[in-house]
Amino acid sequence: MSVAPVSVDLVTDPVCPWCWLGLRYWREARTQTPDIATETVLRPFQLDAGVPRAGVPYRDYMARKFAAASPGAPDRFKAMREHLEQAGPAVGIVFNFDAIEIRPNTLDAHRVIRWAQGQGLGEAVLDLIHKAFFEDRRDIGASDVLAEIAGEAGLDADTVRDLLATDRDSAQVQREEQFYRSLGVQGVPCFIFNGRFAVSGAEAPQVLADAIGKAAQSPAAQD
Repeated sequence: MSVAPVSVDLVTDPVCPWCWLGLRYWREARTQTPDIATETVLRPFQLDAGVPRAGVPYRDYMARKFAAASPGAPDRFKAMREHLEQAGPAVGIVFNFDAIEIRPNTLDAHRVIRWAQGQGLGEAVLDLIHKAFFEDRRDIGASDVLAEIAGEAGLDADTVRDLLATDRDSAQVQREEQFYRSLGVQGVPCFIFNGRFAVSGAEAPQVLADAIGKAAQSPAAQD
């Protein structure tokens, strides 16, 4: 008996390091379930939509974030960074936190991901945007950078650059994000399987593979 494809909404933000790790874990999880087809739809989430469209200095931003958090926040962030830096190489990720200069607004990045997804290149573009930000220290809020990344993935860079000069799909991205917030999504990555249950965080590939198997046993939720 054939198994229906598992539909997965992956709610994510390019400036979230856990999202990059989660994307690579998701890739591995699917290799562990070769007999179950999956359909992944990338969904936008801005961890801080209040960042100016031009971005802000990364160190200043993080300092303000720590100042507004609990007294133990710097220690927790240090531990988180160490975990990410240790876990990354196993899946081909390099985190260069100390060299990041700009904390960008990610609305335009989400627009490019949306357009790429329409061409079957969403995950490839998302992975390249993560790499540009965390490994190559590029400003992923800059239109030229996003257009270059889109071109690297196989899209037409000039077309993407022209579209970024407009408001094309900005409202749609924001509405989609608000929809997932209304469902209770508060952090990313968040994997929603068949519209029925979610796995939050960058869980290990085996956990995600198990979730694929579980979802394959239950039909997708109806709209």
